[in-house]
Amino acid sequence: MSDFPRLLQLPDLTQQNVFLWGPRKVGKSSWIRKHLPDAVCIDLLKSDVLYEYASRPSLLRERYQTVPASSPAAPIVIDEIQKCPVLLDEVHWLIENSPRRFLLTGSSARKLRREHANLLGGRAWRREMRPLTSAEINSGAGEPFNVERAVLTGLLPSHYLSSSHAEDLRGYVSDYLVEEIANEGMVRNLPAFSEFLRVASITNAELLNYTNVAREVGVSAKVVRGYFQILEDTLLGFRLSPWSKSKHRRMVETEKFYFFDVGVCNFLARRAPAFGTPEFGKSFEHLILMELQAYRAYRAPDSEITFWRTSNQQEVDFVVNDKQLALEIKASERTSQADCRHLSTLREDGPIKHRILVSFDRAPKTLADSFGTIQVLPWQEFLARLWQGDFF
Repeated sequence: MSDFPRLLQLPDLTQQNVFLWGPRKVGKSSWIRKHLPDAVCIDLLKSDVLYEYASRPSLLRERYQTVPASSPAAPIVIDEIQKCPVLLDEVHWLIENSPRRFLLTGSSARKLRREHANLLGGRAWRREMRPLTSAEINSGAGEPFNVERAVLTGLLPSHYLSSSHAEDLRGYVSDYLVEEIANEGMVRNLPAFSEFLRVASITNAELLNYTNVAREVGVSAKVVRGYFQILEDTLLGFRLSPWSKSKHRRMVETEKFYFFDVGVCNFLARRAPAFGTPEFGKSFEHLILMELQAYRAYRAPDSEITFWRTSNQQEVDFVVNDKQLALEIKASERTSQADCRHLSTLREDGPIKHRILVSFDRAPKTLADSFGTIQVLPWQEFLARLWQGDFF
């Protein structure tokens, strides 16, 4: 597998403590091995290490209170900190009473919140690691970023170039169900949760309707709300809020839900979208959102991504910040003025810095309306300019 150069950047770990969050297999441990070869690593995925610290958390203080002269600046990495929340009290003590600094990684905040764990009161900055991006893949030694491959394999590093991506995805989903759900006791009815994952993946990118999902799964709407919360807590999905600042129109107030990775979503939905199908169009939209989310995590953490949808179903796929960028996503090789009509409607609510239609057109072009011009950008050019910082 190519060694993709990751865009994650952390502050100086000799001065600052960091929580690094990201789903399993997103590449946190590989990044640590490459960039922090001298760090002390405590891997709580190892059962013997977990048992040792869970049974006697004070070992952390006893072992690492004194800083060795040979590596005074080396941070302590605790991998999958949610496995042993009580260790955070010891981390807190060491931060306050020794020169030690910590990088704490995690793939789930659920257990930390449930056990009212010590989250260090602002003493550790939060950072996120996302699945691979087009910029990282294009900077690697292999082939350029391939959209049609990405919607099938997803963008977890070990999956993207795999010759057996379906088996890899099957193993990923199975391990998640067993390790994160069954072993952590998050749900009582594992078969119902498995069916929920399938239904949630089919309704990915649609307005959340707990009642409809509950009907399909055969559980109550309250249970389904809890299931969606589990996906958020374990970083396997996120909600996208609607734009709500329209002056002239009645807007929807319902959120959308997206899985963190398009390949995982399509595997759960038991589909392999081919170009030209509606399913591919939804996956292409999902993929662009993954890029926006990654750009926000790595370059613009204070930015906001929403969608714009009126009560009569006019919709613009994504709006960034206070209409700094409005995006319509079309998996079409020949776009026209009709594809931009909702971007024109959104402009009636006030100025938009960038109105862009992202498509499979072979060359960029501009389309005009009564408010000015709309840029039509091939997806390759849009993603390149996104990572150059041209839009936000």
